[in-house]
Amino acid sequence: MTATSRLPILWSIAGHDSGGGAGLSADQRAADAMGVHLCPVVAAVTAQNSQGVQAVVPIDASTLEAQLAALALDLPPRAIKTGLLGSVAAIKAVARWVDHFRAATPTGEDPHRQLALVIDPVLGASAGGAAFADPAVLGAYRKLLIPRATVITPNRLEAARLLAWPQASHALDQGLLPEMARQLQQMGARGVVITGGDGASAWCTSTTAHALDWLLTPHASGWLTAPRVDTFHTHGTGCTFASGVAAALALGHVEADAVVLAKMLTHHALSHSHAAGPGPGPVMAGSGFATGPAHGGAPLPCLGLGEDLPWRLTQPAGDGLFQRFTPPADGLYGIVPTAARIHDALQAGWRCLQLRHKPAEGLHKHLNDSVQACSRFNAQLFVNDHWREALALSTASQPPLGLHLGQEDLLRMSADDHALLLSARHRIMLGLSSHSLWELARAAGCAPSYIACGPVQATTTKDMPWRPQGTDNLQWWITHSPAPVVAIGGLLTPADVQRFAANQPAALCVVRGMGEHHDDMAQTLEALRHAVTAGQLEAQERIPAPLP
Repeated sequence: MTATSRLPILWSIAGHDSGGGAGLSADQRAADAMGVHLCPVVAAVTAQNSQGVQAVVPIDASTLEAQLAALALDLPPRAIKTGLLGSVAAIKAVARWVDHFRAATPTGEDPHRQLALVIDPVLGASAGGAAFADPAVLGAYRKLLIPRATVITPNRLEAARLLAWPQASHALDQGLLPEMARQLQQMGARGVVITGGDGASAWCTSTTAHALDWLLTPHASGWLTAPRVDTFHTHGTGCTFASGVAAALALGHVEADAVVLAKMLTHHALSHSHAAGPGPGPVMAGSGFATGPAHGGAPLPCLGLGEDLPWRLTQPAGDGLFQRFTPPADGLYGIVPTAARIHDALQAGWRCLQLRHKPAEGLHKHLNDSVQACSRFNAQLFVNDHWREALALSTASQPPLGLHLGQEDLLRMSADDHALLLSARHRIMLGLSSHSLWELARAAGCAPSYIACGPVQATTTKDMPWRPQGTDNLQWWITHSPAPVVAIGGLLTPADVQRFAANQPAALCVVRGMGEHHDDMAQTLEALRHAVTAGQLEAQERIPAPLP
């Protein structure tokens, strides 16, 4: 960001908290931490302190409209976040301005990318006191705001009120959150996050130390989890989370990635909360949230598969479910399509290889020959895609056989398939692909042997919809991943390898750049090894930018 460039603009239309903990005060801290410019629009004034809310006074419609009209003249938003609105008139004003800005969406483009709308349905104070929503306000949310929402972020009680569910019997039942989210999405919201940090889980004892949110977006869904922060000071948590989502959307992230970043922001804010009175003090969002746990940042959340909790939470020894991946001494990981190429690569000196043999024809022979050859050379072998056939050949011998799977493969598996894969975890390595923040979070939840980040450069080896990650995003992966990270995609030349070796990934994956036959592979391998060494000499400790 240069001195003359402009930060993305986020409008927060919310309440003023006289105690400085929640509402626009929390929104401002979150926006500053995320690197966006906040325009705080006062929709209501509250009389409150750390122990509760004594009064809520909605701003009159003309004053609210004047604020919005003034901002529209020269500070148009990339995203709008709402908090405490307090009146039907305020809800109508928000809907009207959302429609105004989205009307400028170019033909064929997504209105939610033109203007994102994040709804934090503040219907009552977590600290107690005055109620914020009567039946008319609830009806206006359902009719006017939810159908326009890019993301809505209710807690469990708020979701139950919006759905008119009996709160006592439903709202705290963890297993019903997916259905609650589906019903909110059916009301028109594109994305839904029902937050669960406000109550301990009774689902299973292994989750009581984790805050569980249910995520439902066009790109990803599942349980998004992070370690629960043990603090009394939680005022402004929901505001911080919703503002984090809105800020990330303003910066151009898709909904699922925005929620991952907001989860990290909120965890960090809770970790830095402080007392400001006898009641719960404010959470304090700060820009260091995404610098990585080693530098005081938040941990990466974990995302589960389907409606299952992340394996890291439900399986014993969650930090080491599968066999350990030992990074190759030369930092290179070759990917070839046949057993013959495996043999050539081993003869040339490669010691970490993947068999990417797509056809079913001849698969068993390619697998068997590759396993035997790598065993003779004490080389690590990963098998792409054909996990069931590979499991049949795997043994407890060293080095253990590895599987490399895409996340679409995991999602296609049945519960029995997952159980079979997990039952073999003591004798196999598991590598998982990832191309986005939510896929990184999902991979982390599976506690694999390594996580692949890619494509780091543009590639024609596979038809992929993902933008190249580049060195900055690779560094972000390495800093935040709980498993070793390998770089994959577009590494064709020694210069490519040297550039990304400076990030010091666990390995660099080479496909077409390996060479075509044994002699060619041997010469190429020597050049690639020199490139890895040169890149590592350029390396220095890097703290990634706050956002990828």
